[in-house]
Amino acid sequence: MIAFPPCKINLGLHVTEKRADGFHNIETCFYPAGWSDVLEIFPAAETKLILSGIEIQGEPTSNIIYKAYELLRQDFSIAPVEIYLHKVIPHGAGLGGGSSDGAHTLKLLNQLFLLKLSDQQLKDYALKLGSDCPFFIESKPIFAKGRGEVLSPVSVSLSGFYLVIIKPEISVSTTDAYSRIIPRKPKTDLLTILNKPVSTWNSLLKNDFEDVVFEKHIGIRNIKEKLYQSGAVYAAMSGSGSAIFGIFESPINLEKDFPDCTVWGGVM
Repeated sequence: MIAFPPCKINLGLHVTEKRADGFHNIETCFYPAGWSDVLEIFPAAETKLILSGIEIQGEPTSNIIYKAYELLRQDFSIAPVEIYLHKVIPHGAGLGGGSSDGAHTLKLLNQLFLLKLSDQQLKDYALKLGSDCPFFIESKPIFAKGRGEVLSPVSVSLSGFYLVIIKPEISVSTTDAYSRIIPRKPKTDLLTILNKPVSTWNSLLKNDFEDVVFEKHIGIRNIKEKLYQSGAVYAAMSGSGSAIFGIFESPINLEKDFPDCTVWGGVM
């Protein structure tokens, strides 16, 4: 069985408060994008994870995909499997590629072994893998709060727009970004902003991580500015970075404009 785990972008991201458990409460809109990895799973004599594409550090058993398999194996009598992951979505980008891989592993195992787990049950397992993993069970636009696991429907659509994602060579540590951010309540409710035309988002829709990341990495800020210069209707950093995305009204090729970056583009 094969799947193509997509990445996500964040339409707005407010870090509202630090919790007693050490995590932070956030408000954001997760929006799926077409840039994807390739994941294949089939029964085998022994469980094995085989990786290709972008190099992934660490032992295979520490990979979120392997952890997803172990989560279900603890509760169900599932057979050994061989898992192939071709990694395309960059690390340290704020695009949720690893979380998507973990969530789609759960989905494929559910199908392969006829476990008949509901989407909500899969989301409960996914939360054990990471805060934004539950989103990828359905991969549709969603409003998220809490640690990112409290999900509710949102009526925002970028259908017809063209998305460009720029990933510079530098990566941003999520832990470092959170350690330097000052939580605050937003001036305007995020859902209110998302209901406005995309053309108004430039002055309203904010990612709180941009202040701390741009201060340390001016090159990432320059990418955002260059996307606007290239005609983006809206541009922002995704998650805690380092990827910057731009929303355009028509297709555009920017690979030559960002020779030292990984560039992806596609219709929403």
